[in-house]
Amino acid sequence: MTKSVCITTYNGSKYIAKQLDSVLAQLNEDDEIIIVDDYSTDNTLEIINNYSDGRIKIYKNEKNLRHVKTFEKAISLSTKELIFLCDQDDLWEKGRLEVFETYFRKFPEVMLVSSNFNCINDEGDIVKNNLNKVSAKGSFQYRKNIISIFTGKIGYFGCAMAFKRDLVSVILPIPGYVEAHDLWIAMAANYMKANLHIEEKTLYHRVHQNNTSNLKRNIQGKLKARLGFFKLYRELAKRN
Repeated sequence: MTKSVCITTYNGSKYIAKQLDSVLAQLNEDDEIIIVDDYSTDNTLEIINNYSDGRIKIYKNEKNLRHVKTFEKAISLSTKELIFLCDQDDLWEKGRLEVFETYFRKFPEVMLVSSNFNCINDEGDIVKNNLNKVSAKGSFQYRKNIISIFTGKIGYFGCAMAFKRDLVSVILPIPGYVEAHDLWIAMAANYMKANLHIEEKTLYHRVHQNNTSNLKRNIQGKLKARLGFFKLYRELAKRN
């Protein structure tokens, strides 16, 4: 199965080379890396351009669109069978792609596979975390998973998921009010009863003060997200 790895970058010069190295080491010749830079002001693009690898395709936003719209653009530019979302500052475990492909082949009806991960700090040391995880036994509890997305009790992270091209026509375009593209994708897969959780930890997710995702939200932000949830559900009903 061919793979597209979608990476969005923004002032990621400190870590992007290590992440690219961890990804490229696992790709076949017919795979691709789609990089969309969200108007970086550092030398991120210069570092990426130093790679002489035809599998890397680079695009740059003409203005800062932030992470949801930038990932949407990267997904829309992908061309392969399996699509992996990738943060600029994480590190992939060796054999990550092989793990995901094995599960997609074992469960051909599944469109989305989500894994767990270790967390690391700025120095690359593994650290304890309170991030919610996915459980294999909960894979097919679709209604419960959707409710858990609403209540924030399940760990769907874009960096830890991969999905089939068949899901793209459902998730794109991403509604403008969506604050978390990964939760939108997970909702779609659960709504379609095509979701799978795996227990394996397939990457090292870097947690630091510059993370794009906001792990601690104020009350107003949480209420806004909850209200948006119902709009998302109605939107999925229209698309299926």
